[in-house]
This record gives sequence, structure tokens and C-alpha cells, in this order.
Amino acid sequence: MSTTAFSADFFWQEGAWRIGDAPLAVAGRRFDVATGAAERAGRFVLPGMPNLHSHAFQRAMAGLAERRGPGEDSFWTWRETMYAFAEAIDPDDLKAIATQLYVEMVKAGYTQVCEFHYLHHGPRGVPYADPAAMSLALIEAAKEAGIGLTLLPVLYMTGGFDGRPLTERQQRFRHDVGGFVSLLERLAPMQDDMFTLGIALHSLRAVPEDAMRALLATGIARGLPVHIHIAEQIGEVQDCLAVRGARPVEWLLDHADVDPRWTLVHATHLTAHETDRLAKSGAVAGLCPTTEANLGDGLFPLAAFIDAGGTFGIGSDSHISVSPVEELRWLEYGQRLLTRHRNVAARRPEESVGTALWQRALHGGARAAGVDVGRLSPGARADLLVLDDRSPLLAAREEADVLDSFLFAGNTPLVRDVMVGGQWRVRDFAHAAETSAAQAYRVVVERLAAA
Repeated sequence: MSTTAFSADFFWQEGAWRIGDAPLAVAGRRFDVATGAAERAGRFVLPGMPNLHSHAFQRAMAGLAERRGPGEDSFWTWRETMYAFAEAIDPDDLKAIATQLYVEMVKAGYTQVCEFHYLHHGPRGVPYADPAAMSLALIEAAKEAGIGLTLLPVLYMTGGFDGRPLTERQQRFRHDVGGFVSLLERLAPMQDDMFTLGIALHSLRAVPEDAMRALLATGIARGLPVHIHIAEQIGEVQDCLAVRGARPVEWLLDHADVDPRWTLVHATHLTAHETDRLAKSGAVAGLCPTTEANLGDGLFPLAAFIDAGGTFGIGSDSHISVSPVEELRWLEYGQRLLTRHRNVAARRPEESVGTALWQRALHGGARAAGVDVGRLSPGARADLLVLDDRSPLLAAREEADVLDSFLFAGNTPLVRDVMVGGQWRVRDFAHAAETSAAQAYRVVVERLAAA
């Protein structure tokens, strides 16, 4: 196995810029100890950011749900638009859409994606000849784009807390526990340095308690990352209280062994007690600020969660934006609008907001993905970003100001080069697959628009 060493003026290591007097080596797909001559990578080198929540097919409908309906629009009216769009997508379509999305992610600085995948079957729930066809389309898309994939097949069984059956539009998502375990068993042997398997419970309203317990007790589920949508909407909280007698996060913490392998996606509507309990559980809060804003979800209690020792990461969810910069920027800006104070994510005097957000999201995203990424250290997968030190946005910036300028100085892309798993995927802002991916994507969305 050949080893290549890279030098830089500064490497982001252990939550701070370190003077790059010791080169960074890559052996195969992982970082190693450097020896010998080094190739210069750039001035500022960061770990790649994990994207902990994605519904890839929704990238193709971004911008198509922004026209007002006859009444008050909400998450629930948006959901009907999404269901109608999802009905037409087949495995080839999904591969083309996901490849385009994943290329965009890599160019933006995401090097790992957690794909919360519930579009399993054909229209009206008719299984494909290969029940894993849609999962395999996502795996192939990730390979083409060169992004690490944590695939999270979703268990989806009921249409509400009261156990109502799924609607016709939801039949494509349906599994019983046995069929779901069979899918996991089909996918598990395919895992490698770039593909990791996890499991997702769609939500408490979609997975009955006995099914949740049965799945988590299976051998294949043991040790895998577990993700769940939870407490995203006030209506969900009210329904959970009415049927289960507790708020969603409260109920989950009381009825499951929630620990650091869990990611609670959104967790928007929390009491102070739930916030403290969630933080102390070690679970990751999966925050998706641009989607949460687009859907009118609400704002997560970030300051209280950080102060309680909580761990969070970021995701692009419905992909109305594909940028870790924008997710982190709006995570902070939402808190400023809510509290009417500045620099909310920085909890200590003199702490940099950019530093606090980036490092916390690296740590939480890596935990949610179940992969050793997010750090420039021997043994970790060799994912890195090189910032464009030629950009005027970084002019006259010392290292202490670089992350704040990266996140808060404008919208000009600053991720110049991207390595994923020891291979350069983006060089001088260009991805080798971007032209072919865009062409295939265009064909698919034009056909879907005409259908």
C-alpha cells in the first residue's frame, strides 16, 4: 500500500488550528503517520463534514412546494406534495437524483452522508423483483460521487400514533419487522470503508412500541447506528400526548435504551427537562436548520442543550440547501433571532462561534454516521477539505478568524479541494463526475415534470 504525505500551513486537529510542521499522511483510505517528502495541499486543511440526515429523492422537488395552497400551509400540506412526487420515482431515477445530490454534497464539503431511506417499493407498495433495488441505487450513487454512505433503511408501519393503516401514497414505505430484517441482512455483507449500515425508525407515529422493541432485540440491529424523526412538529407532540400520555422525546427516553448510537432527528420541541435528559443520554441531536425553516418546524433549544453537555450534528434533509456553511450559519442565526443576542453557540468568553459550530458538528456527525471520520488523525478515514486561500474572503485572516470567515463572510464557495477515503474527488472546485451526473439528473427531472 502506497503512502502519500501532504503539508499545509495549518491543519484542523483536536478542535483547533495546528501549525502544519508535521505532514499528514494517507495510506490507502486512512490517515497514517507521515514520513518522507510531502506534497503541499494548501494553507488551511479541515476534516470533511458528515451530513447526518438526507432524503436524497427530495432534491429533485426542491423549489416545487413554495406556492401557497387554499389554506394555511404547513409541514403536513408539504408532505402531501412530497408523497405525490415520490410516487413516480423508480430505482434508475433515484440513482440519477442521488448521484447529482451527492456530487453537490462533496463539492460543498460533506464527505459522509447518512441516508434516511424509506422509498423502498414500487408504486402502491408493489415490491421490486429485488427488494433491495432502491437501496442498491443509493449505494451505487454514493460510489459514483465518491462520498461515504451510512445507509439507514427505514421501518415504516403505521400512519399515526393510533395505529391507523398507511395511506395508498405511503405503501411504498411499508415493511413489517421480518421483511425489514431481511433487507438489513441482504445489505450487511456489502459494508466496507465507504459503506456503513444503520437502521432508522421513521417516527414514533409510524413504528408501534412492540415493533420497535422486536427490531432492536434482533442480532443484526445490535451495535448499529439508530436514527429516528422525533418532535419535529407541534401536532406530533400533541398526538403523542393524547395517545401515549407523554411527549415524544420523553416517551422514547422512558421506553428505549437511548445512548450514543442513537440520533434523534429534529427534536425541535423539547421541554427543559427533555433537553437535559437528551443531552445526558449521549444521543446526537440531528439538526437540519434550512429544512426546519423551510417547513416552519421551529427552533431547537441550542444554548441549553450545549450547556447540558449535548452533542449535535447537521443534515441537509430535504436539500433545499446543500451546504454545511448554510446549515451552521442558520443554526446560529435562528438562535440570534429567537434570543435577540449574538454569538449564541459560543458558550465561553472569547470562544469563536465558527470554531464551536464546526467542531461540534464534526463530532456529532461522525457519531451519528457510525464511522471514524471528522478528524485529521492516524487511523481515521482520510477525508479532508482544502480552503481556497486565494479567495478575497480569506484575505488578511489569521488562523483564529478563518472558520468564522468561512461560515459568516458570504456565499462565495471556499471549499477548493476535497479528498474522501484517500482519493481526491474535487480539485480546484471541479468534481470529475459533475458533468455526467448533471446530464443524467436533467433527463430524469424533465421526464418527471412531464409525467
